[in-house]
Amino acid sequence: MAHVRISAKLPPDIDPTKAPIAFGERALPKLNEELQSPELLTRQRALMALCDLVHDPENVYQAIKLGFLDNLKYLLLDQDSTVREKTTEVLYIMATHNVGRDGFLENGIIPALSQLLNDPVDICRRNMHRAFEIMAELPAGAVGIVESNLISSLVLKLKTELDEIQELILDTLSGCLCVEAFEALATGAVPILKEKLTHPSVAIRSKAARALLGISVPLEGKNIVWDEEVIPVLISLLEDSDPEVRANAAGALMYATITTQGKYAALSADAIPPLLKLVDDETSKVRLNAIKTLTMLSEAPEGRKTLLNHVDLFQGQLNDSSEAVSRAAKIAIKVIEWKP
Repeated sequence: MAHVRISAKLPPDIDPTKAPIAFGERALPKLNEELQSPELLTRQRALMALCDLVHDPENVYQAIKLGFLDNLKYLLLDQDSTVREKTTEVLYIMATHNVGRDGFLENGIIPALSQLLNDPVDICRRNMHRAFEIMAELPAGAVGIVESNLISSLVLKLKTELDEIQELILDTLSGCLCVEAFEALATGAVPILKEKLTHPSVAIRSKAARALLGISVPLEGKNIVWDEEVIPVLISLLEDSDPEVRANAAGALMYATITTQGKYAALSADAIPPLLKLVDDETSKVRLNAIKTLTMLSEAPEGRKTLLNHVDLFQGQLNDSSEAVSRAAKIAIKVIEWKP
């Protein structure tokens, strides 16, 4: 015979750490009210529930429309570390959606998040930098970060932050340096990035080289890269075991050797032999950047004289599987064989 038993346990689909979600269209407005509650537990539970909901871009759209972002900006300064942590997590998830990124720019979320640059809780800073990294992937987001005057602060944070967060900062800077490199140059970014080129972390070495590529686009950047003797360090990375490090190092060299002084600095550091080894590298990005850098070096008489003995190596890449590589090889041959 069956018996009715009343269990003290909650049903399996109820999480006591999250606020219960109201039905239908009332769900988000109810959570928005709870975010403003004076009760700490209520705010925490509302944020926990919101973290799940904002994975859906439709919910993000509705949340922005209901004014959630103003409340979230206020919660970024909450005294409770859990509230700050979950608030930054909500904002990071929102930034993964186009509508969320637009909301960031329209509602001043970037400068609001930057208030946590020195937050004592690691995960709060990590979530903040994850949001910045995503924003910097888009031109409008990179502009937003630059216009918030954050470049200097981000550059200086490379000296003190955890390795995991340094990776995020380097990604953010790479996106922003395409928009504005002068603030980073004025802050002393080149010697800081030079130091990161020899970091034990493969990811940091690779991302530092990519950031140097961006900072070398303006002439001032090329000159400082030469002046700080970064070129020999980049050449040493051409033999790195990681293909992304090799590719980014060759790319940074390509920009650095556009100037005459950059060309001769690379030639003096014996850049041609390791670059020639990369012409038939298994990674197309490495091959492309190596060929382009060698083309730059062939514009110097000394470089052309050396490379004339290796034209057959470039001819072997004319039928490369990558159209960009084959086109670069064709240009390289033309420049190397040029006669006045």
